[in-house]
Amino acid sequence: MAVDSKEVLDFLGSIPLLQQLPGASVQKIADVVKLRHFEPGEMLVHEGSPGEGLYFLYKGEAEVSASISGTMMQHTMPILKPGDYFGYACSGPVKTLHKADINAITELTCFVLGHEDADLLSSESIWATKPDQTSVSLVERILQLETLEVDLYRGVTEKEYPSFGGNVFGGQLLGQALAAASKSVDPSLLVHSLHSYFLRTGDDQVPIIYKVERTRDGHTFATRQVLAIQKGRVIFTMYASFQRAADGVEHQQPMPDAPNPDEVRPWEKVLESYRTDPRIPLKIRQKLASMKVAPAPLEMRFVEPIDRVMRQVLEPRQRVWMRSKGKLSDDQALQRCVAAYASDWTFIETALRPHKHIPGRNEMQVLSLDHSMWFHKPFRADEWLLYVQTSPQAGHGRGLVFGQIYTQSGELVISTAQEGMLRKTDHGVKSRL
Repeated sequence: MAVDSKEVLDFLGSIPLLQQLPGASVQKIADVVKLRHFEPGEMLVHEGSPGEGLYFLYKGEAEVSASISGTMMQHTMPILKPGDYFGYACSGPVKTLHKADINAITELTCFVLGHEDADLLSSESIWATKPDQTSVSLVERILQLETLEVDLYRGVTEKEYPSFGGNVFGGQLLGQALAAASKSVDPSLLVHSLHSYFLRTGDDQVPIIYKVERTRDGHTFATRQVLAIQKGRVIFTMYASFQRAADGVEHQQPMPDAPNPDEVRPWEKVLESYRTDPRIPLKIRQKLASMKVAPAPLEMRFVEPIDRVMRQVLEPRQRVWMRSKGKLSDDQALQRCVAAYASDWTFIETALRPHKHIPGRNEMQVLSLDHSMWFHKPFRADEWLLYVQTSPQAGHGRGLVFGQIYTQSGELVISTAQEGMLRKTDHGVKSRL
């Protein structure tokens, strides 16, 4: 019985154990697994033997029978069905032995990952099989999660990660939650939309637990809910929908005119210019000159930067060129997680541009309340993207913003929306959010 290579990849991509691996690893496993066929009553593995490796049951059913210690009796355990897996793939000379007999009940087909390929099951990163740790970009490190078990991950906020006054950056929650969701679906499905709520501020000194709920699995679409938890409380929730690539009708809104990114001053250069700005008192300039600037995970170039010295009434719109600093791993899921992380930078501040607000001054309490994204086409987040942001309305302590993200060639690849809290600071009142 021959099985088409695409069918093998689709089947292995549905296995939760393998979904946690880099997408490239799943493809390699699909290339090396061996097809095994068994007749009813035939033994797949014997108790006390190492077997051939890790078995993935493709078609048919099998029963597990373990000896009861000190007797000749057999204890029959639950039935194995398609999608189940059993066994051990061990690369070293010492092999783990099976603790039960496994017999085919019906005609049965399975795929076996041999001991010689066991290394494919381990990875130093959820994004790349063997990443060069010396060259992994900062944003990719931010989006690296520790796998605790299937559908349960831990993220941290290291000292070099951007945070705000002890609070976890909202983009970090977006990117890490999407990373957790992406590692629970077939790698051939990519996120096409997400909708999230920021429920409580996150503490940057405490690890974040991401719990994934498998809401729905279909051939074309899959839906996941992710809860971000700190100190036993949910601080953030996301629903994300994933889709297998499909053809359909197409149109898009054209990209607005914008200077090329090489014609716009890097944000670091803009900030550096304030150190010698004669409008700023000498003592403050000296203080600015002595401050260490933390490494940024993104390269950003504002087409219409805010003057941080002179208050101005500006239109509630801005254009920002952005890309990750450093090359990213090729996984398209990672590109979308990086875009989710980046999409929260400066976004809600667009709603404050008409109100003479200067970012960084403690005059307003600004917090993201919700955030939605729609992903239209593949892209690379380590190449220039134009983020066009507009705010149609602000009022009642909230502001609404919409965004479109284009490639440098003019393709609309992402649409975004967010509502945020915009509250004048009252230093005598503590927010209950």
